[in-house]
Amino acid sequence: MTTYVYDFTFGDKDKKDLLGGKGANLAEMTRLGLPVPPGFTITTEACREFLATGSTPKTLSAQVAEHLEALEQAMGRRLGDANDPLLVSVRSGAKFSMPGMMDTVLNVGLTDETVTGLASQAGDERFAWDSYRRLIQMFGKTVWGMDGDAFEDAIESARESAKAATDVDLGVDDLRQLVDVFKGLVREHTGSDFPQDPREQLWQTIEAVFKSWNSERAVLYRRTERIPDDLGTAVNVVGMVFGNLGPDSGTGVAFTRDPATGERGAYGDYLANAQGEDVVAGIRNTVPLSELADIDRASYDELLRTMDTLENHYRDLCDIEFTIERGKLWMLQTRVGKRTAAASFIIAAALANEGTIDLDEALGRVSGEQLSRLMFPAFDLDESTEPIAKGIPAAPGAASGVAVFDARRAVQRADKGETVILVRKETNPDDLPGMIAANGILTARGGKTSHAAVVARGMGTTCVCGADSLTVAEDSFRTADGLTVSEGDVISVDGESGAVYSGELPVKPSSVVSYFETGEVPEADRLVAAVDTIMRHADAARRLGVRANADTGEDAARARRFGATGIGLCRTEHMFLGERRELVERLVLAETEGERKVVLAELLAMQRGDFVEILSAMDGLPVTIRLLDPPLHEFLTDLVELEVRNATEDVDQNLLAAVRRMHEQNPMLGLRGVRLGLTIPGLYDMQVRAIAEAAAQLKSDGKDPRPEIMVPLVGEAKELALVRESALKILEESGVEALVGTMIEVPRAAMTAAAIAEHAEFFSFGTNDLTQMGWGFSRDDVEGSFFSRYLELGIFPVSPFQVLDTDGIGRLVEIAVADGRGARPGIHLGVCGEHGGDPDSVKFFHHTGLDYVSCSPFRVPVARLAAGQAATEYSGQSDSR
Repeated sequence: MTTYVYDFTFGDKDKKDLLGGKGANLAEMTRLGLPVPPGFTITTEACREFLATGSTPKTLSAQVAEHLEALEQAMGRRLGDANDPLLVSVRSGAKFSMPGMMDTVLNVGLTDETVTGLASQAGDERFAWDSYRRLIQMFGKTVWGMDGDAFEDAIESARESAKAATDVDLGVDDLRQLVDVFKGLVREHTGSDFPQDPREQLWQTIEAVFKSWNSERAVLYRRTERIPDDLGTAVNVVGMVFGNLGPDSGTGVAFTRDPATGERGAYGDYLANAQGEDVVAGIRNTVPLSELADIDRASYDELLRTMDTLENHYRDLCDIEFTIERGKLWMLQTRVGKRTAAASFIIAAALANEGTIDLDEALGRVSGEQLSRLMFPAFDLDESTEPIAKGIPAAPGAASGVAVFDARRAVQRADKGETVILVRKETNPDDLPGMIAANGILTARGGKTSHAAVVARGMGTTCVCGADSLTVAEDSFRTADGLTVSEGDVISVDGESGAVYSGELPVKPSSVVSYFETGEVPEADRLVAAVDTIMRHADAARRLGVRANADTGEDAARARRFGATGIGLCRTEHMFLGERRELVERLVLAETEGERKVVLAELLAMQRGDFVEILSAMDGLPVTIRLLDPPLHEFLTDLVELEVRNATEDVDQNLLAAVRRMHEQNPMLGLRGVRLGLTIPGLYDMQVRAIAEAAAQLKSDGKDPRPEIMVPLVGEAKELALVRESALKILEESGVEALVGTMIEVPRAAMTAAAIAEHAEFFSFGTNDLTQMGWGFSRDDVEGSFFSRYLELGIFPVSPFQVLDTDGIGRLVEIAVADGRGARPGIHLGVCGEHGGDPDSVKFFHHTGLDYVSCSPFRVPVARLAAGQAATEYSGQSDSR
């Protein structure tokens, strides 16, 4: 019989696949002897079966009953006991932390009958009715999907009637009346009464957790974070401990290091006389964790000792949820905490310097995506720039955009191409689509552990929380100075300082970009020092070379400063845009050999200058120059335009006839690449001669040019053989040495790689075209049409143009690598498609045995990092999603 339920005394932090992250860590804390309330975990297997069949496993009910009885014995109370009731919380808990999952439901087990027993047990009638109203509110929102605003409006009305400033100021009678109002809302929404059977409450909540795995916001978050859809979620049932028992009770969230900056110390938020959801929801502004020392010194000291225990045990930043019940500390959750990109690098390097982890593990603790975020610009402020408000810096970055006050409208405006700042009193899980669409997030309530802060850090979105001087309405906010900002007005938010500005501010390069440009590490800059430590180790560890895709000397020089060890793709067609486009058109349309020679002579001089510039910038390093590969429609006058003009004015009829003759229905699959080189006599010879003459000139100047000639779009070995034979003659005449190879971008080339390798000294995989041709779709056409639907259906976990499709296109690469090396053991192998800068794809290329990857200059540091990670093969990367 399958075991679906485990007590917290079973398991450890490594059983996240079975118990989910929350359950595994509760078990780990229990094993460490920390004060965890008794409870049990329903496994992810039960969830998967529920999702597959639509019903819970047959044996689950009996197993839950068995563990519930053990929980009752441990707590000394029974669920549903009118005199001394046991209450439980029900929490979702997938393997990865997912803000899109169902919120926790607290106080399950309270009914009209047991609320009196709870009041007697606690000696506090107000506490009991406050707990009851919380249960109905959370149950209605999370289990039945009711509009949370209905409950909030009722609370606001109760505060106004009682002239209460906050929820805490509501008295017993106010709360009793509020419970009746909430029951009425439930009856209105569901057509039935709030369930008075505690076990029915429990089972409805358990099933709601299972169903929440496929909620719209959970699916959206998984897609954004690339979390598999088939994991399922666990359910944690925990004996309730109460932080809303009065001023000697409370709840909080703590971090062993600052999740925004990586600084070591006790960081977090605390809220007296509250339950856990009050902190993360941002409904009431919290106090800094340090103030707990003045409120309850004994609990604060015990919390610090526990935090040290957890960080030393997990060897990483820990995120901790805790409750204090009348002076007794309880640990409700821990996990490896989410952190900003900067904090990820600083913490990883610090833990390595402290000897807690080694450099291989530190390298595995960061990601290429985080490094990319650190290269974004920051605001360039002067002394006259005054903020209109200040809040808590929750997630760094510099973000400007139009203020939008509703998540749905934020998505709509972002879809139209606008840059959006989502402004809310506080965010909730329903705001997730708008948060994903936004360039920045601003809230008037909440702290560093609020919903907005946690989700923003996980996504790398700039966020300022708790700007409580702002009065936020439905479509505007008002500052303390009386300034009104309406929807559509541009604002800027600074996630480093917490400042909010009116209008769009200028930006400056990040310190990390300056580091890559100069190699200098400022003494006081902890972030740059951390990046330097990790990048040096990545470079020392990696086997893969990292080149850049660059078409100008300026791009080549920047790529070299960023650490590129050569140029993997120089696209010569990019050299013929603008004024030179006319020359290519003249060449293609030339009808006599004499006309062609005149144009080729002009092009030769231009190309020689181009190649001198780029070979000089990469002196001593290889430069792979791709011969001309233009889809002809990019260089010929548009046929439709000519036809329209021909109807109203005199048009060169020879030009019109030639364009009609060469017009293609699908230019991407037409006369381009090697086909163009073999069809237009002298074209490729001109380019090879320009390369040879440029190299010869630089050699005479004492430089060390290392050109490599790449023939594009080869699908048959004979095509390459013909171009190669002519190229070698020109190179020999010039006294220049250069490798001659090809771009593997046609599926047939991958499948006939052995034959092609007989004529190629290198392969460079053009994974963009290989993906297009392998899948049979054009990137330009399909990404805006059916890709979003394919992602929704799970056909694509992520766009195959973003991350290499290793099962299909990757298999073509593997075949070509094996067959190419079999035919020519010393062949050089690289990749020059955009996948060369994607971390996941880079790791695949490492394991496939390629010699180098090539990507845009700005992505070179990311590729270097990923190549180092692939070489060290650290598999224990912390989940800090």
